[in-house]
Amino acid sequence: MGDYHFVYKDVEGASTQWDDIQRKLGNLPEKPPAFKPPPFTPASDQDSIPKDKSFIDSKTEEELEFLEDDLDLDDDRFLQEYRKKRLTEMREATKIVRFGSVVPISGSDFVREVSQAGPDVWVVVLLFKDGYAECGVLMKCLEELAVKYPGTKFVKIVSTDCIPNYPDHNLPTLLVYNNGAVKANYAGLRSFGRRCTPEGVALVLCQSDPVLNDGQGGTDRSRDSVIEGVRRKLIEKVVKEHEDDDGSSSD
Repeated sequence: MGDYHFVYKDVEGASTQWDDIQRKLGNLPEKPPAFKPPPFTPASDQDSIPKDKSFIDSKTEEELEFLEDDLDLDDDRFLQEYRKKRLTEMREATKIVRFGSVVPISGSDFVREVSQAGPDVWVVVLLFKDGYAECGVLMKCLEELAVKYPGTKFVKIVSTDCIPNYPDHNLPTLLVYNNGAVKANYAGLRSFGRRCTPEGVALVLCQSDPVLNDGQGGTDRSRDSVIEGVRRKLIEKVVKEHEDDDGSSSD
């Protein structure tokens, strides 16, 4: 008959006086902390959340459509109208074509990418050639504008691929198209002022037509905010340059 050795264990986490003495002497490791469950936090009740303007603003398009049959909103004419307004804004925003970069095209692409771009799309075409420093300067400005105004289409094409025998002394050239027609053209870097900056180019482009679209719905209010924002940034940049010049001269 084999020998059996039984080991009796106390309740988990319990400690004897002997164990405590051994721990003080360093013969046993520290006692692990007793398990403590996290405090109970009841789940939030969606029905208890107050339904106000911020409640509508926090909803997605799908959630706003679902709220059409919400009885609480039916009793509040303002919130129901505001829900419809937010839905309209979201749907308009999704209609805006977003570009966001300067796309290279060839002569065979021109009609499809530029002339047939659609009546709601403004297209800015850069005529350039490699090896011309001024083309590179304007290109950098357009790359920045393309990111800021993704509702406007920016493309670039080698000048002679677009217009055979186009004179190099006119480079860089910008052509502005809308609804298949040329609305403006700017030949040479001097068209954008003494110093060509993204703000200066944007201001020239928006002088007579709402060329730049920030992708926020294409409304008149959006276009006005774009132009006002461009002017403000241009003024801030000029002021900062003057301050830097004054600071360097005083040194």
